[in-house]
This record gives sequence, structure tokens and C-alpha cells, in this order.
Amino acid sequence: MSGGVQVRDLSVDLGEFHLREIALDVTPGEYMVILGPTGGGKTVLLETIAGLHRPHRGQVLMNGEDATATAPEERGIGFVYQDYALFPHLNVADNIAFGLTLRRARRREARAVVQQRVDEMAQLLAIEHLRHRSPSTLSGGEQQRVALARALIVKPRLLLLDEPLSALDPATREDLQRELARLHRALGTTTIHVTHNFEEAVALGDRIAVLNAGRIVQVGPPDEIFRRPASEFVARFVGVRNILQGDLQPGKDGYKLLALDGIRIAVVTELTGRVRASIRPEDIFIFQELRRSSVRNTFRGRIVEIADRGTLLYVTVHLPPDLTCVITRRSLEELELAVGQEVSIGFKASAIHVF
Repeated sequence: MSGGVQVRDLSVDLGEFHLREIALDVTPGEYMVILGPTGGGKTVLLETIAGLHRPHRGQVLMNGEDATATAPEERGIGFVYQDYALFPHLNVADNIAFGLTLRRARRREARAVVQQRVDEMAQLLAIEHLRHRSPSTLSGGEQQRVALARALIVKPRLLLLDEPLSALDPATREDLQRELARLHRALGTTTIHVTHNFEEAVALGDRIAVLNAGRIVQVGPPDEIFRRPASEFVARFVGVRNILQGDLQPGKDGYKLLALDGIRIAVVTELTGRVRASIRPEDIFIFQELRRSSVRNTFRGRIVEIADRGTLLYVTVHLPPDLTCVITRRSLEELELAVGQEVSIGFKASAIHVF
């Protein structure tokens, strides 16, 4: 049965890297995503939960019981690394069965029980036709499905996924992302998944914990991390692009004014004094002429950059300051936008997050 995990005041000292004062609660059946940059400590945290590192201080609790000193093989954990770590000398069926085969040797479980479970997992992950293949003959997506089957066959209380999609091409990554979501709905296994990809985190996570330089800097539902970042680091990491700094002044009609270099922006906040603010690029509208609108903030500026990202484009407008909005290629063509052109932009006061 899946269980919860509580990490209490956890510190790990690996010489060149440290985890500091990690506190995290993962409820039974939850899909928790640890999001952060490369080198931020995500894998070290997973491996400490798995028992591969002894913490300098703090505890790892599983189902409410202290598991800090429990051997890794006794924690009831399934672990999937980004490089799959399949056994090259075993075929797919034997790779999937590996954990059960070890347990059968200890518990004298019938070989038929192991075979039945292998068949069930192969069917669940749609890899029945690969059972007799060697791992070296499989695609990356197929290898990752085998690794998932091997981890899940022992019915772990906790599934740990270390950047499981990062080595895959975009189409395969999207397929496996949907597969992970389906497996979680079907099995309800408590899962901790680490990634540096925010879109992946939003698609899969019930909640997201943002980890940077060995510390958790924000925990919350995806929309909260996305819309209300707690710091400039989180804001930039989740793609906000527009980070402003200014002073709050009294306004009218329940709004305050954020005074910047050349403009004043209406915002909704209880804060006072010197603050930072973030505006997501998709929340900024761009149009040719100023017009009457319910949008509280409208300004005139000049396009200084158009960055092509395929189906989407990022348009930076100098007011001052510089603000970047995102538009579709069709909008670019309809508005006939070009660098150096004067345009108007607008955004709601509620679209601005002040912190």
C-alpha cells in the first residue's frame, strides 16, 4: 500500500554539496514534483529518501515511522533513474522480474506468481511484445517503460523518479508523460518525481516543491507556483520573464500604484514600500492603437525585439521598462508587427503578482 513521506529538518553533507533544512510532507497517493535547476540537489534529496545517503541531521519518516536508519532494500521503494539502469545481460522479462525474483528467493514465492506479475506489468505498460528482447535493442521510450515496470512490479510504497523523461525526444517524452499520469491514476502509488522542466512539473504534479542550491524555496500547487512565485528565482525559473522593482504608492478604487522608472502600474496588493512584481508574458496584450478597455493598465511603447520560438513569438516592448509578451505567429501577421514599430500593450491589475 502506498504511504506518505515526511522529511524533517533534513541536512546532508557530501563535501562539495549540501542539502540544508529540507522539510517536505508528501501525502499518501500524492504525485509530488521536485523542480529545480541542474545541480540544485534534486537527485541527492531522492537518494537520501531512498537511503543511499545518511543525513547529517534530520529524519525521513515513512507512514509515520522513522526510516532514517532503515536499509534501502527495506524501505519499500521503487527507483527509476533517467538513464534507465537496465541489466544488459537480462532480457526485458527478466529485468522486469528482478525485484520479485530476489524477493522470491527470500520468501520462497512460486515462480508462477512472478511470471503472472511480469505479464500484468508488461500489459499495463504495453510492452508485452518486448518481453524476450535485449535492452540494447530497445528505444529510449521502451527502455523507460521497462524501468517503470521493474520498479512497479514490487508494489512499492513509494516511487522515486529521477528526471525520467529528460533523455527522450520531445514526442516520446510527451507519450511517457501521459503514461506516467495514467499509471498514477490506475495505481495510486505515492510518487516523488524530480525534473528541471516546468511544463513537465505542471502536467504531472499535484504539488510542486522548488529546490535551489540545496534548499526548498517554495511548495504549492502548480498554479500557485506558476502565478504567485515567492521569489525572483522562482519567477524566472518558471518563465515569468517580466520582473519589475519599484515603490508602492496610494491609488484609487482599491488599487495601489507601482512606481517604476517611467510609468505607474495599478496593482492589487496588501504590501507596502519597496517591492518586486512579476507579469507572465501571456498575460500582456498587444495591439496597434490605444483603445477603451476594461484592462486597467495600458501603455504606449516601441518594439525592440521579436524572438521567434516556432509557433509562439516573444515580443519585447520598451516603455520604459522593457516588457515581454507572447503571441502566436498568426497574431504577428495580423498585427503586422516589426522591430521599431510603436504599439500599445495592456494587462490587468490582477495579472501582476507583487512579492
